[in-house]
Amino acid sequence: MSERTSATFRFYEELNDFLPDERRKVEFALPIDRARSVKDAIESAGVPHPEVDLILVDGVSVDFAHVLRGGERVAVYPMFERLEIAPVQRLRDVPLREPRFVADGHLAKLARHLRMAGFDTLWDNGWDDDRIVAASLAGRRTILTRDKGMLRRAEVERGYFVRAVASEAQLAEVLHALQLEARVQPFIRCRECNVLLEEASAAEVAERVPGRIREMYDTFRHCPACARVYWQGSHYDRMRAMLQRALARQAHD
Repeated sequence: MSERTSATFRFYEELNDFLPDERRKVEFALPIDRARSVKDAIESAGVPHPEVDLILVDGVSVDFAHVLRGGERVAVYPMFERLEIAPVQRLRDVPLREPRFVADGHLAKLARHLRMAGFDTLWDNGWDDDRIVAASLAGRRTILTRDKGMLRRAEVERGYFVRAVASEAQLAEVLHALQLEARVQPFIRCRECNVLLEEASAAEVAERVPGRIREMYDTFRHCPACARVYWQGSHYDRMRAMLQRALARQAHD
């Protein structure tokens, strides 16, 4: 009977969130009874593959299909945004240069917050996992979810597991974890429809806003899809303050 073999793994940074305490930030062995792909080994440890952006096997960058045969030392890293890691082999195209998202059904508030911050974010409470994955693949969108199982699906290419529970903390986490701070363009999208807003005069929206609002404000934005009208009132001030807090906040509470 052949001797049981293993490879030594070390996961870095936020990938440790998926590991039990005894495996966090330390080396540990994973069994390689037969030749197995490094992707299979990573997911057997509990880490969804879309969270991984770089794998080094004995110091050499490899892709998910690389076959382990036992005895290797494997270092696994999360998504890099600012660090230049060429010529090592990243596991997907340079990520999030034009960040677009699709959020699962439990992240409605996060989706609206991201739209408010200017990010193209799809969300529909009626979409099941298959529809979310299809939207991700069709539009090269990053899936935002609190369902680890969805990110373990073989066809998923881009995904991020949202750790925080409260929606404002989720916004801060996504902005910092995916290093999107410099890409924030607040109040350019409809929070309900995700459509880019258009400038409108008071006369153009006269029938859609209260008279006192028309008297207080000269400029408006409206959504060409749902006809909602936006202006810089108290709600705008609250949203702006929330975004400023999120930008100043650490990714994890």
